[in-house]
Amino acid sequence: MQSDSKTGQTPASNSARPGLFRRRKVDHVDFVVAGVQKAGTTAVHDFLAQHPHIALLRDQALHFFDKEEHFTGEPDYRILLGNFDPGWRWRVAGEVTADYLYYPRALERIARYNPKMKLIVSLRNPVERAFSQWNMRRDKGQEALEFLDALKRDQEIGIWKGPRGNAYLARSLYSPQLEQVFKLFPRDQVFIIKYENFRTDPFPLLDRMFDFLGVPRKSGLKNEQRNVGSYSRKLTFEEREYAGGIFDEDIAKIEALLGWDCGDWRFKMSISALA
Repeated sequence: MQSDSKTGQTPASNSARPGLFRRRKVDHVDFVVAGVQKAGTTAVHDFLAQHPHIALLRDQALHFFDKEEHFTGEPDYRILLGNFDPGWRWRVAGEVTADYLYYPRALERIARYNPKMKLIVSLRNPVERAFSQWNMRRDKGQEALEFLDALKRDQEIGIWKGPRGNAYLARSLYSPQLEQVFKLFPRDQVFIIKYENFRTDPFPLLDRMFDFLGVPRKSGLKNEQRNVGSYSRKLTFEEREYAGGIFDEDIAKIEALLGWDCGDWRFKMSISALA
């Protein structure tokens, strides 16, 4: 707080500057964490929630932009904005819903709502991401098939035919999703992180994320480690090989699209397996 220009003293109370500490309602959304599912979006949410200048929804996954009932007529954005608590320090407001990248309609609606919206996206090794999603659905009793059979089912019914539910393969094919993003938003409005780097050392990426959102960097952040999955088993060699063959071409497209090296995502035949 700057000193008073006449007296050189800092005001002793709020009364000198009425409304300074008044809680403000959120009247717009500046950014969304749009996905992908099972790639650390909950961790991103928890870090962002610790920043005093960032307002987030009370409901972490409101799914406002991907629920059809919100868009049968003129969308009522009060449903979205009313989910924020008023605050006196926030500078930017955001929503975290990991399905938005996957649903083209959601991205189109977001672009119509705010063409200047900033998007944060986390991408994960596609085989590991699909396996994590399969484990989650298996634990919830929503998937009866083994992982390999579930992937083959996706291929048989058509990879892009199941927008809800499993869609293990479609959700892990990132290049079509990112191409849609870049059709709707300038690249300087999109911040993309590699999940493996974020999980290993999140803080340098968080500094860049805060820069991207236009808020000061913050130290002393706590890593809550929520939603860290515990799998009943590991991926088998056969599963890695089969799924890796499906995603190899898309990984190459991601490398070209983002200038990344995704060699760590590719299936590698071990020496013992060749023996």
